[in-house]
Amino acid sequence: MNLPGARFACALAAAGLAGLLQAWSIAWPWNGQPQWWLQILSLAVLAGVLLREDCWRKGLLLGWAFATSWLAATFWWLFISMHFYGGLAAPLAAIAVLGLAAFLALYYAVGSAVFTHLRGAGPLRDATLFASLWLAGELLRVTWFTGFPWGAGGYAHVDGPLAFLAPWIGVHGMGWLAAWIACALALLAVPRPGSRGAMAGAALVGVLLLAGNGVGRIGPPESADAPALRVALLQGNIAQDEKFEDRSGVPQALEWYGRMLRSTDADLVVAPETALPLLPQQLPEGYFEALRATFADGSRAALVGLPLGSYSEGYTNSVVGMKPGDMAYRYDKHHLVPFGEFIPPLFKWFTRLMNIPLGDFNRGDLGQPSFSWRGERLAPNICYEDLFGEELGARFRDPATAPTIFVNLSNIGWFGNTVAIDQHLHISRMRALEFARPMIRATNTGATAIIDRFGRVTNMLGRHTRGVLVGDVVGGRTTTAYAWWVSRFGLWPLWLLALGVPLLAAVARRRRPPPYN
Repeated sequence: MNLPGARFACALAAAGLAGLLQAWSIAWPWNGQPQWWLQILSLAVLAGVLLREDCWRKGLLLGWAFATSWLAATFWWLFISMHFYGGLAAPLAAIAVLGLAAFLALYYAVGSAVFTHLRGAGPLRDATLFASLWLAGELLRVTWFTGFPWGAGGYAHVDGPLAFLAPWIGVHGMGWLAAWIACALALLAVPRPGSRGAMAGAALVGVLLLAGNGVGRIGPPESADAPALRVALLQGNIAQDEKFEDRSGVPQALEWYGRMLRSTDADLVVAPETALPLLPQQLPEGYFEALRATFADGSRAALVGLPLGSYSEGYTNSVVGMKPGDMAYRYDKHHLVPFGEFIPPLFKWFTRLMNIPLGDFNRGDLGQPSFSWRGERLAPNICYEDLFGEELGARFRDPATAPTIFVNLSNIGWFGNTVAIDQHLHISRMRALEFARPMIRATNTGATAIIDRFGRVTNMLGRHTRGVLVGDVVGGRTTTAYAWWVSRFGLWPLWLLALGVPLLAAVARRRRPPPYN
């Protein structure tokens, strides 16, 4: 390939800028709110520059520029955890974040190259091809190398006209449709034979979205007869650089969380991930036993985040449930964070450069039982586990044991007072929409919130403050279409779409004249 000319250089710049806007669409940096229209518009720019190229190598570069910019601007806050809290030199931390983004961007780069090579069967089929290849990139981010799908395009639509589709097709199905609309818009802007079909298709989709948006926003009312569960969510706001320090953060956490757990008057009290930053056997003598006794003899229950295990058995990032009676409850985190909770092979050299308290934790089982209390089945998930809806969905195979309330226990303090808090809140809101289940969130620094089964935040504490959020929650009982099929088939229906359409396009390309470009 020749060196890029001025036109291609402009296309690369446009793709990079569009990627930045894609990141901002997930959570606008100035107010933290998602911008659904910006997600579609920025993706339309990518589709537009790809439609103007006839070389797959140029398509590869354009897709890579877009996705690298998008992903780096989405999770740039990883720099904070590695540099400010991990002690990694700033240049190395920046290179690590950019390197992760550039690597994950390869999925979308290959998809863009394939689109540039296979397109030309007609506007509507090209839009379907573009959306399916985009979906393939999203699904690869979910699954390969343990998965890191943070900032998937569908999250920008948690408040948009596509939101009503969440209980049917989930966040990645919504992302496919958004990509289809984006490519249809690009086809309207790039004159091609048959563009009337694209215009008619885009207009039809617009009408359906407007109609669906109205229905989706009304929704069935909460049942007045359903008993509400009174919850108290604790936000300790322990400084991250002191959280595991024996002379500062640890005694603060033990004193404040212990006092709030004992004194807060609610049906259920929830303390966040590693609220107690020590193993039970490391706690002051009698501390853990006294805490259990508080709930064993009363009418309240608690879910508390802390590490469990021993040197011989291994360790887990866990939640302990406490309630009247002798029934012990334990949830162990299933989806572990690379470098934070397990060290990938060949990467011990990298973790030695940081001072973050890293460990090789044991992985909990998929689909662990819920915590039963006051007629509700509370399903804990720790940190970014709520990012993997297909894993939460594994608990919905049997309606008799399916969760009625999700409980997220997190510590986003590693990433400072940044847009990461807003992004994670929207992720939880999407899970509430997909499964028609409330999500209550107890975090160290935010966002500690109560989300209803329609994905609406009904109450929330200010970020980076210390406090207790008290509110009422009514569990969900119905099974959504998404919960039904994802609990049985996982993401395979989406994989069939993501891989089947390009395969059919490749077969059809051999039987048609050259593309219309």
